[in-house]
Amino acid sequence: MQGHSSPRRTNTENPGSRNRHVVGRFSIIFAITIVMAIAISVMLVRTTVVNASAWNAMGASTLRDSNIIVPKRGEILAADGSILATNLYYFNVMIDFRASRFDIVAYDSTIPELSGALARLIPGKRDSLAWEKRLRKAIEKPKSKRTRNFVIVKGVPEETVNKIKQLPFFKLTTNCNRTGLKVDKVMKRSYPFGQMARMSIGRVGQLDTCPDVHGRSGLERALDTLLYGIPGLERKKLFTRGARYAVERPAVDGYDVTTTIDITMQDILEAELGEMLIAARADWGTAMIMEVATGDIKAMSNLERDSTSAKPRYIEALNRAVQAYEPGSVMKVMTMAVALEKGFGKPVSRHFDIGHSYAYLGRRPISDTHSPASLPIDRFLEYSSNIGMVKMAMPKYENNTNLFREHLAEMGFFDKLNTGIARERIPYFPRLKNNVGGRLTLSRMVFGYSTMIPPLYTCAFYNAVANDGRFVRPRLVKSLRSPDGRDSAIDVSYVRERIMSSENAAILRRMMRGVVWEQGGTAKSLKSDIVEIAGKTGTCKIAREDKRPRYDAQGNKLKLTPFQGGYLEGRYRVTFCGFFPYENPKYTCIVVINDPKLPYRGPALSSGTVLKNVALKLYARGMLEEDPEFAAEGKAEGGGPTVYSSFNARRNATLHADLRLADAKAIRRPADRVDGCVPDVRGVGLREALAHLEGAGYAVSFQGIGYVASQKPEAGTKAGPGTKVSLVLQHD
Repeated sequence: MQGHSSPRRTNTENPGSRNRHVVGRFSIIFAITIVMAIAISVMLVRTTVVNASAWNAMGASTLRDSNIIVPKRGEILAADGSILATNLYYFNVMIDFRASRFDIVAYDSTIPELSGALARLIPGKRDSLAWEKRLRKAIEKPKSKRTRNFVIVKGVPEETVNKIKQLPFFKLTTNCNRTGLKVDKVMKRSYPFGQMARMSIGRVGQLDTCPDVHGRSGLERALDTLLYGIPGLERKKLFTRGARYAVERPAVDGYDVTTTIDITMQDILEAELGEMLIAARADWGTAMIMEVATGDIKAMSNLERDSTSAKPRYIEALNRAVQAYEPGSVMKVMTMAVALEKGFGKPVSRHFDIGHSYAYLGRRPISDTHSPASLPIDRFLEYSSNIGMVKMAMPKYENNTNLFREHLAEMGFFDKLNTGIARERIPYFPRLKNNVGGRLTLSRMVFGYSTMIPPLYTCAFYNAVANDGRFVRPRLVKSLRSPDGRDSAIDVSYVRERIMSSENAAILRRMMRGVVWEQGGTAKSLKSDIVEIAGKTGTCKIAREDKRPRYDAQGNKLKLTPFQGGYLEGRYRVTFCGFFPYENPKYTCIVVINDPKLPYRGPALSSGTVLKNVALKLYARGMLEEDPEFAAEGKAEGGGPTVYSSFNARRNATLHADLRLADAKAIRRPADRVDGCVPDVRGVGLREALAHLEGAGYAVSFQGIGYVASQKPEAGTKAGPGTKVSLVLQHD
């Protein structure tokens, strides 16, 4: 069999043709490279030469990008170091539903459980069903359209944030990219004592002229430059890994401010003023306590009826202590001070015919409601005699109607006090013409009309009388602490070293004592054998309107009703300003109440009662440097130990349950109060005992801590209101 073989394939391609093919490919690559190089060169020239200025400007603008570093605002402290205003960090908790690795499956499966947990953790906001509906709705849209800032809760403490992190879904992982959990830190101004001294301390907020947070009222506003600090600056800079912000100038934190406010006094003053405003159904009230020797404002309260509340309720509002009002008869103390210093008020035994009506210059008669037919000068204040003031003062000033103002100015009465309270105003005394109209106006000014004086100035002047004539400057700021911890005490200063002689100050104090203690005194109801008070009453009709600017609690200017002139019929503003104890004055206090209703229309029954109750409570708490006669016993009367008890039946039941006493009546409930007898407060906590005794009109002193172990007089003793009750406390 003859075999067959396939023909051999031979490569007949020309080597030259192959070379040309390779060269062609390289030529194309080379051409492309040349074109790209030319393009790059052109772009380089355009960037570095043609458009160089534009690119340089863009680069410079990027590096000029900067942020302000807000400094930490300083704290405001009470005199004992208690914090009145501070900065606290809160957190806003949100979910980013567009996080790159958000676990939608796990989220969807845990929604029911998560909804119930949120409803329990954040009570009152939403129930479980509402949370579930909201959480499901958030993922209905496509991922690209879901929100990156789904709010769970805002403004919560870190403790709440940690609890949220332990809720279903969020506790699956700490990887925020899977849960989308976002926590933003925000700083808020916090006021631990709430509304206490709100207008004195003030509040912060954004101003119309600046987006930063600054003080809007009170000390927050007056001392804003110190509290705010100095802002820092961070600027964007180039680093190896790109541009980022770097601190160029660090922020300097604000100063801490220690005030003169005493928390206990503030609490007492606000409580007493608030109770009187409710009883008198008044429009508003303002009060302050000033330390005689130093001028320290220990307490200040401004309460105003809350028009939005159906029930009688008073809230901190406009700071009326530094606003000017017609003072009424409290002005007579200033007039008498001038009269004594200039000599026309001496001898104080000089008599004037008074009566009930006096038509000065033959015009509208000036009336007296309290005065007899004749009075010596030293009893003008006692009877609050308008006629006596006019007859004593006008012969001195009727030929120079502005001389009275000049004499007050010599005493520093119109000097700016610079207490540190925002919107502080000085007294308004118009300059008068030397004619009949000017003399008539002055004849009203000497007893408290046709002039306007802030309560702060009245209190400061009375304080000078109590301080033996030394006019100490009122102050709300005691010291400053710099960010580096250095303390700077603010020394006591004087408006005038002395506004009157020591002799004249003593005479004026005796006159003011007569207002409370003498037969014709307009404040005889304020007598107390426990604390001797001296002062002056003042009543003034309320003007229809005035042109003074007014501001709300946030410092915003309010629109005013146009000035109408004249007075509102049957509406009065009443004042009592005085000092205590009389023999060794420690505190001066002023209380102003606007439009109290009957039977509280008299200044002694309203404003004066507030001052008296404040004085008695300060005495009871050992704050008048007295030596109360405390009982020495350390154990309860009646044999056997006293077990803590309460006037509250539910609290007693709780104690029985906690102590597992079953039906045993080991806890003795105090006996019910009997009118005219000292209540039984043995075994009761101090706060309850004070409320019970002081509510019955007794003056209370105490020593020790714990519950009441013994009391004197003993429970059931016949004793009327005003009796001093001494308590001994113990804690087994």
